[in-house]
Amino acid sequence: MIACWGAGRAVLARLCPPSRRDAWLEAAMSAALGVGLYICAFQALAIFGLFRREATLGLVGAGVVAAAWQWRGWRAEVRALRAAAPATTPWTRFERIAAIALALVALPALVAPLAPPAAFDELMYHLPYARLVAQQGTLGIHDWLRYPWFPYNYNLLYAAALQVGDDVLPHFLNALAGALSVLMIFRLGILHANRLTACIGAAIWLGMGDYANALIDMGVALFVLTACVALWWWRESEPLRDGTRWLCLAAFCLGVAAGSKYQALIFLPLVALFVVRHERRLLQAWAPALLCFLIPCIYWYARNAIMTGDPFNPIGARVFGFTEWVPADYVQQVADVRDHAEMPNALIWSVFLAPFSVWWKRSAAVRAAGWFCLYSVAVWVVTSRYPRYLMASFPLLAMTAAVGWQVLFGWIAAGVRRLRAAPAAVAADGPRSGAGVGDWIVVLLLAVLAAVSVGQTATKVSMISLTPEAREAFLRKHVPGYGVMDYVRRNVTGRVYQIALNEAIYYGPNPIWGDTLGRWRYRDYLLMSAGDTARKLAAEGFTTVVMSPEMVKVLSVRPDFDQYYGLLHEQDGSRAYRLLPTTAP
Repeated sequence: MIACWGAGRAVLARLCPPSRRDAWLEAAMSAALGVGLYICAFQALAIFGLFRREATLGLVGAGVVAAAWQWRGWRAEVRALRAAAPATTPWTRFERIAAIALALVALPALVAPLAPPAAFDELMYHLPYARLVAQQGTLGIHDWLRYPWFPYNYNLLYAAALQVGDDVLPHFLNALAGALSVLMIFRLGILHANRLTACIGAAIWLGMGDYANALIDMGVALFVLTACVALWWWRESEPLRDGTRWLCLAAFCLGVAAGSKYQALIFLPLVALFVVRHERRLLQAWAPALLCFLIPCIYWYARNAIMTGDPFNPIGARVFGFTEWVPADYVQQVADVRDHAEMPNALIWSVFLAPFSVWWKRSAAVRAAGWFCLYSVAVWVVTSRYPRYLMASFPLLAMTAAVGWQVLFGWIAAGVRRLRAAPAAVAADGPRSGAGVGDWIVVLLLAVLAAVSVGQTATKVSMISLTPEAREAFLRKHVPGYGVMDYVRRNVTGRVYQIALNEAIYYGPNPIWGDTLGRWRYRDYLLMSAGDTARKLAAEGFTTVVMSPEMVKVLSVRPDFDQYYGLLHEQDGSRAYRLLPTTAP
């Protein structure tokens, strides 16, 4: 965190200051920019095969030195901003209670990263990819992973973490993205609404974020949010040409996001429309912004286009042609996404009430956030309706939903006052109607979130493994097939094919083949007889097969199965078999 702040601050300090200064928001922006700069540095090192532990430590050390060099100047700047700022009103009782509730809501996020890796996607390809990059020091195409061609910007941070620590450390880099975006939402709420809005928005985003894994959705959300803040600072700069560097910073952050996940590309039309309304200078503004966008992500897309003809491999297959994936894989993936389609967290539904708020009328920034949310939800409804694919918009959705909640609470408070037969005392405008009752309802909502969070904290604490024995017990309980995968990793030297144990491959040999999609899809092997499957596997150099309990029940009862497969190890229902000599052609 210190190194990221130091690197980002070194760049941010050279940009013209935003028109509305906030020291903590600028500090969070500096840290986020630093994360992006480190991602680009790690990417460059890995492209040339130089991504080693020594280089990682050297870059982090340089960031710490940069932070130390700027510390005194930053502190002086903070004091100057405080002195120049108008006097703030004291925190009310409701606001203090809300702040305490927010602190309680944060407890699970502080504890969750300490658990060992156990989430499906982090074990299936995020951490296996990061481990390979950490070991080899270079980028490569690993066709045994489900998504060998994906952009992997944020995963490079996990690779760096695995070079210097164990596999829990990547969780903290995921949590860092969440923490920075929570801080940004809190400060944005104070700047453009009020303290209660800030507390509600930060609490909603804290409650929806997933801090216990090494996925990349929270990282994408951080960079989309950072881009939006930079874009707004550019819009507020007078004249606009003086703030062109903010536009370039916004483009850079969107490039980092697009180099981490394809879903970030959906924001480009909205951002382009926003920019073209205010800026049409091609060479002075659009060209440098486009360059800043391409720097963090062009490698992934250009590599894919050159090597496969599909810059968005595999999701562009129907336009650019199929490579590892066949049409049936595409259909299966879309069906899987649709099976997971559901409504997002109910805490953000109030976003549709935001236009009725007084803050909507007073703040252009709140209106801009509202239009961003409307666009994001509309695209999400038309495309996937899978809640995790909306996570990049969750921070601004949370803040705008907080405005909506205050509208709802104001209406409820107004209704309560009417029931008390005091119509003359009912204010006609904004979320402050019936302020006393409304504020108590806000506090009640935060208290409910805090109570839920305290219970979640106890659950997260129980998942922390302080000893190797506790870690072993935890993984056997939460990762199906962990025991047999761990045995194969320690005892088998040949090529291994796994069947229906995708969620445990991080704990198996590195690499390990087999998946529902792609070149090593199960149906290309398992729709044959036991003998034909064994001969095909042996011809491709495999010596061992690992399968889940469900597949053991299906495959082990096939005729002549024992003639081709010899049991090596069985644990928790999963089994490892060696291919017998009878499989030889």
